Amino acid sequence: MDHDPAQTGQPRIRRITARNPSPLTGDGTNTYVLGSGRVAVIDPGPDDDAHLHAILASLSAGEVISHILITHPHLDHSALAPRLARRADAPILGYGRATDGRSAVMQSLAEAGFSGGGEGLDLPFTPDLTLRDGDWVTGDDWSTQALHTPGHLGSHLCFASGDVLFSGDHVMGWSTTVVSPPDGDMGAYMASLQRMSGQGWTQLLPGHGPAVTDPEQRVTDLIRHRQGREAEILTALQAGPADSAGLTARIYTGLDPKLFPAARRNVLAHLIDLHDKGQVTAQGSLGPETPFKLS
Repeated sequence: MDHDPAQTGQPRIRRITARNPSPLTGDGTNTYVLGSGRVAVIDPGPDDDAHLHAILASLSAGEVISHILITHPHLDHSALAPRLARRADAPILGYGRATDGRSAVMQSLAEAGFSGGGEGLDLPFTPDLTLRDGDWVTGDDWSTQALHTPGHLGSHLCFASGDVLFSGDHVMGWSTTVVSPPDGDMGAYMASLQRMSGQGWTQLLPGHGPAVTDPEQRVTDLIRHRQGREAEILTALQAGPADSAGLTARIYTGLDPKLFPAARRNVLAHLIDLHDKGQVTAQGSLGPETPFKLS
């Protein structure tokens, strides 16, 4: 993908996809180059020699990288950032470390020894400059605003540039987002989705998969999907207390076994959110083996 600014009214945007396909990454992780001349790189991707070379090869003659922006420090998005920063002599910008931005509930789960699953935290990641909600980053012919969108990760950012939003793993078109406690937080994720509604974006450029060309409909569909999953959990609990694994087996019929762990994490995220809202009660300390019942 390469948007011509003369045709789109936007700064030039180039997409380079890393060759790290998987059930969680789709065809691979998208890296975006924003602007011309002094450009920003959004999500350098996994620590991979071929992808580093592909990013550098995407630059036109005389172009340099002035900023490296990170939507969130998962290894498939941020691990290449230090090497690219050294090559480009450019600062890395992000919300913070991989464990930053957690709610008190998620922090207590982490302190109890419960760890997230899925894509893998980039624990060594530390940005050179931190961004907070509403902060602007500006280049020669581009500007982008950081939007704090916790949910997939407490330190997740999206980047708005005109009517285009670089949505990281918060909203994708090919798949729903994994929300895996304590890294992921369903209550925060739903609040971030609600915030994205009605913003007038014409296109979302996600961390994996193709562009989302109907952002408002996609956000609405994701909200309804999560509300529907919540309703399924509450219905399943009418049969009696169950833990996240039992509920996942009841709800996700015909699921590929490889995807069961991620689905179970999503169910647990919903259960913790429902617990926070007082709709279910945990029969013990919050955790993956804890049975829940209707309140």
